[in-house]
Amino acid sequence: MIEIVFVATLAVLAYTYVGYPTLIWVLAWRWPRKVHLGAYQPRVAVIVVAHNEAARIGRKLDTCIALDYPKESLRILVASDGSDDETNEVVTAYADRGVTLLAFPVRRGKAACLNDAVAGSDGEIIVFTDARQRLDAYAIRYLIENFADPAVGAVSGELVFQTEGMTDFGEGVDAYWRYEKFIRQQESRLHSVVGVTGALYALRRECFREIPADTILDDVVIPMNVVMTGRRVVLENRAKAFDLPSRDHRQERLRKVRTIAGNYQLMGAHPEFFAPFRNAIFVQLISHKVLRLIGPFFMALFLITCAVLAPRSYVYMWLLEAQLLAYSLPAIGALCPLARKWKVVRVATAFLLLNWFAVLGLIEFLRNRNVHLWTSRQPTSPRKS
Repeated sequence: MIEIVFVATLAVLAYTYVGYPTLIWVLAWRWPRKVHLGAYQPRVAVIVVAHNEAARIGRKLDTCIALDYPKESLRILVASDGSDDETNEVVTAYADRGVTLLAFPVRRGKAACLNDAVAGSDGEIIVFTDARQRLDAYAIRYLIENFADPAVGAVSGELVFQTEGMTDFGEGVDAYWRYEKFIRQQESRLHSVVGVTGALYALRRECFREIPADTILDDVVIPMNVVMTGRRVVLENRAKAFDLPSRDHRQERLRKVRTIAGNYQLMGAHPEFFAPFRNAIFVQLISHKVLRLIGPFFMALFLITCAVLAPRSYVYMWLLEAQLLAYSLPAIGALCPLARKWKVVRVATAFLLLNWFAVLGLIEFLRNRNVHLWTSRQPTSPRKS
């Protein structure tokens, strides 16, 4: 029985982290579905949801106003989710530059604001973007070109981490994100990505379905609703949003724990996504989202089975030693500053911490009913001596 568990856990882990990326790459290479790009200039509404973003909402609006798109066809809306700092005042100062403020007096969460903002917009295409990231000037044009293809219902931009000032931990996160983007690119080539980049994505207004007010992952639920209508959700890697990766594990924990909690919520709140004959990307959803959730638990089970089986064979002993070495790399990096520069240490540290955050995400989902209320990672001001 222990050997059966060993084989099962090894198979699941191998498929999750190596097999599925390889499979989706092969399928996308063998049966790619092209997107027919074309000239298209619809009315566009750019929606930004903000809560207490006075420190950076002005910079965000500057990048939105600078977008290379006809001003008469572009409307910018900021949904202020119960902000009690100076966010509303900053946004109001942009009124004469085509920015509309939708100020909600009580904080309800991003999903509720998105529902109201879309209902109050008249754009044929809705673009969602977060308050933090800077946008490339041509990002909207590149997104819009994909909608010339009637089969496309939503388009994800690409989040690019800036390398300037990147920490050792940030480099590890960046490596993991590049692995994630590879998978999304192949999913897009084959049919549709499972989730879009929350920093920048667009969809046809006719494809928008109101989402539950307590939704955590709008950037998964909204595109999955599009897929359920029979349209594609594709990735446009020319449409870029720029951000800095988390500087340390505390920042990344805040983001990742909430994301994982959202994946657990997804499974309970949207059973229709998990109906194999209704969802055209059912296999991708299970392989990309669900198996990632159980990955940390299978990693622990694999370690235990190797420890039990180690006395029986050198193979099990070597596998056990390899795992113990891998799990010790973060500690080696913490104790030895020189070791932090080694790529294997940076990647292993990020990978193991992200999986630990997945466990914390389950705990957060079970105990926190208000996890959908996002706490912004505001930049801290240096202390004066």
